[in-house]
Amino acid sequence: MEDKLSGATARFEQLVKDQLARVERMKAQKDFIDYKTLDPIIIGVCGGDGIGPVITGEARRVLEYLLADEVGRGKVEFRSIDGLTIENRAAQHKAIPDDVLQELKACHVILKGPTTTPRAGDPWPNIESANVAMRKELDLFCNMRPVKVPSEGIDWTFFRENTEGAYAVGSCGVNVDEDLAIDFVVTTTEGTERIAKLAYEFADKNKKDRVSIVTKANVVKTTDGKFLKLCQEIGKQYPHITTDDWYIDILTAKLIDQKRRRDFRVFVLPNLYGDIITDEAAEFQGGVGTAGSANIGKRYAMFEAIHGSAPRMVSEGRAQYADPCSMLRAAVLLLSHIGYQQQADKLERALDICMYEEKRLSVTGRDTGATCEDFGDYVMETITKL
Repeated sequence: MEDKLSGATARFEQLVKDQLARVERMKAQKDFIDYKTLDPIIIGVCGGDGIGPVITGEARRVLEYLLADEVGRGKVEFRSIDGLTIENRAAQHKAIPDDVLQELKACHVILKGPTTTPRAGDPWPNIESANVAMRKELDLFCNMRPVKVPSEGIDWTFFRENTEGAYAVGSCGVNVDEDLAIDFVVTTTEGTERIAKLAYEFADKNKKDRVSIVTKANVVKTTDGKFLKLCQEIGKQYPHITTDDWYIDILTAKLIDQKRRRDFRVFVLPNLYGDIITDEAAEFQGGVGTAGSANIGKRYAMFEAIHGSAPRMVSEGRAQYADPCSMLRAAVLLLSHIGYQQQADKLERALDICMYEEKRLSVTGRDTGATCEDFGDYVMETITKL
């Protein structure tokens, strides 16, 4: 018994030391990067695995079309970054190989395709998720996911804390013995306050009148309780915005309540809850294949689809029929983030027309529908008419 206790205690002590050091690094960070001062803004394009290179390449083609003048004047530069394939990551036994990480850090923003995360039974070593590793390495603490269905009155934006919660030390749990395993949840003052401020600043700038804080603070009293209290304190700085709070289980139910779901606008929530609820929310919009997301830090930002790499589509020879809408939605967020709001608005409007209104082409994932490139052409043709 004493050996088991001492071993588990030593692991926990090291974990606490590591997290305290991370808190100090967060406190030392400077303000957000000002993209207006950059010349050029460097956009890294990282295809990832499976269908990733196909849909990411299409999103890049549309971005280059929208930013042609800026690229021509040297204000924007695109860089291709290879090396995040599962084969390369497995060969080097790293979530992100060192040379790839250096390339990523040389960019200001990254457009990233989906990557494969090994699981039990896969032929790959048990390496960490590339997404989780990238969020940690680049301190991308905010995962922002918008979901919009105008016909249903749905206009939601989720601000998921990206570097703490149940995922922060997900690979650092302790197997005390064959009967007992313990994992940990991390909540810090600095980490919570910065995600809450982003959520309220977004609501303020975009004239959203409600921010909903989502936790399970009635049961997970220490970490979720801290998250709730700190977000409420930030909310007091924005008295013109209504702040309410919800437990994750009842919120999950209310999102399918046709009357109540129209009231929601902006959500701020810890990592695990945000991961789950945003996938549910994306289903209202047409599934995870239609949703993009932004991963935002003070120095770097990464934009991606929220779905996986679909290796079966590749093995069946259907990659060219992959739906690019998720990456194109991510491209909207990228354009807005770096200050090209006019281009972002055009792309978002074109996607609404192509996906929901006109719907002249349909992407089915098979030869019964349009190819990824066909749909990209359709979007750019629509943009020219706006």
